[in-house]
Amino acid sequence: MASSFAAFDWIVILGYLALLVAGGWACTPRHTETARDYFLAGGNVPAWLAAISVLSATQSAATFLGGPDFGYNGDFTYLGTNLGGLLGAIFVAKVLIPRFYAARVTTVYELLTQRYGAGATRWTGGMFLVGRVLAGGARLYLAAIAVAMVMTSTVTAQGISIAAALLVVASFLFTFVGGLRSVLWIDLVQFAVFVVSAIAVLLFLRLSIPASNADILHGLAHAPGGIDKLRLFDLSTDPSKPFSLLAIVTGIALLYIASSGLDQDTTQRLLACRDARTGARSLYASVFATVPVVAIFIAIGLLLHIFYDRPELMGRATAVAGQAFGGEKISIFMHYILTQLPPGLRGLVTAGIMAAAVATTNSALNAMSSVLIQDFYRPWRARRGAVDEHHYVQAGRAGMGVIGLAMLGVAVLSFYWQHFAKIGLLEFALQVMVFAYAGLLGVFFAAVLTRRGSSVSVIASLIAGFATVTALQPAIAAAIGFPSPLLHLAFPFQLCIGTVIAFLVAIVPREAGGRA
Repeated sequence: MASSFAAFDWIVILGYLALLVAGGWACTPRHTETARDYFLAGGNVPAWLAAISVLSATQSAATFLGGPDFGYNGDFTYLGTNLGGLLGAIFVAKVLIPRFYAARVTTVYELLTQRYGAGATRWTGGMFLVGRVLAGGARLYLAAIAVAMVMTSTVTAQGISIAAALLVVASFLFTFVGGLRSVLWIDLVQFAVFVVSAIAVLLFLRLSIPASNADILHGLAHAPGGIDKLRLFDLSTDPSKPFSLLAIVTGIALLYIASSGLDQDTTQRLLACRDARTGARSLYASVFATVPVVAIFIAIGLLLHIFYDRPELMGRATAVAGQAFGGEKISIFMHYILTQLPPGLRGLVTAGIMAAAVATTNSALNAMSSVLIQDFYRPWRARRGAVDEHHYVQAGRAGMGVIGLAMLGVAVLSFYWQHFAKIGLLEFALQVMVFAYAGLLGVFFAAVLTRRGSSVSVIASLIAGFATVTALQPAIAAAIGFPSPLLHLAFPFQLCIGTVIAFLVAIVPREAGGRA
């Protein structure tokens, strides 16, 4: 497989990096004095910018590489998950965001201090850090796959390590000075590159297919094996399918509640708006804007199916060469990028992948640092004497360095994890998030929907949720001897079971108490 980049490709990538540096320099505040300015951009972010930043942070390299891969192998059912996103957004906008603004919190976990004490806040913040390091590292790994192929012409642990390290360093530098304010404006640049590159490759791919639009749609609706690749909703009740309608209105809706309302990575942007109504508006806007963005990437995958697998529509056979690169199986989209795209466009698409990775990584660094400093370091430091507010800004910058190293370690680990799990890129990235989300959902449902629970039950709930999802992993479930229906549960149903168990554990005490 030829993968050598032409000079024009490198010019495009260097142009993207120059644009990013210039945009970051222009939009970064020169002085950030308070932790609120650093972590919440002063609390005056407009709804449209928060919505784009949420979209940029959530539609990561997993979407860029995994979306086309899913469309190639499947249909439009992943797009249908936005129904679950809307259900989750309604709950977050109506129930959680007003509570967060009323409590004037910097991190969502501070809300639990009012119910269960500081110990509950530290434990939930800690669970977020564990889950987000795992999920952020997994997404970083997916982007590093593409960058490693460009840089080293191999897909090895060493190549992944080098590529992931470069992405972490770039993300750290763009976030270091201005905190969330820098992240928001850089996300805007990243989002533009992300979307423009996807549209460009979609148009080029469509022009490469000689069939008419009507023939393409008919071919997709009548794929080999009687498959309808235009299907939006899977109405089956098979618990092994992660994107069925049943999974969407249950586990996927819970996933969106957790990601937009309990995950500081996303919720930080909503809390940075001027009031709860603006925050809710930005959340709804991000959900609706996600639909066309995800549709573009799935459509690329569907056209790749035509390009590679439907010679009757192409007028010729187009070999896919086993999707091998350096001895490794890669996504169909990366195969297409490296073998079919012309110079310049190939560089633009690579820049789009890098944009997705940096946008997700710098977001995760700032969000996790805010929890690390506000929920852990600030209370510890305050007990040892007063310091000026700028001290916590400096601590936040140091915290990002620690988080970056942790994500880098998980990215390398994910190289082996995904190979062992043998699942698709999208499912892999989403499944990693479920481990921490089950306990967080159980705790917050107990906190906002009941008057039960204690700091001790919160800790037990977090552990129970994580342990339940771990036990439901197929290899572990088989070793434990679980009945066959539980051996191949898709991650949305794992999240449902984990959340229910975590919630029941959290509400065991009759009244909130036992503060730590």
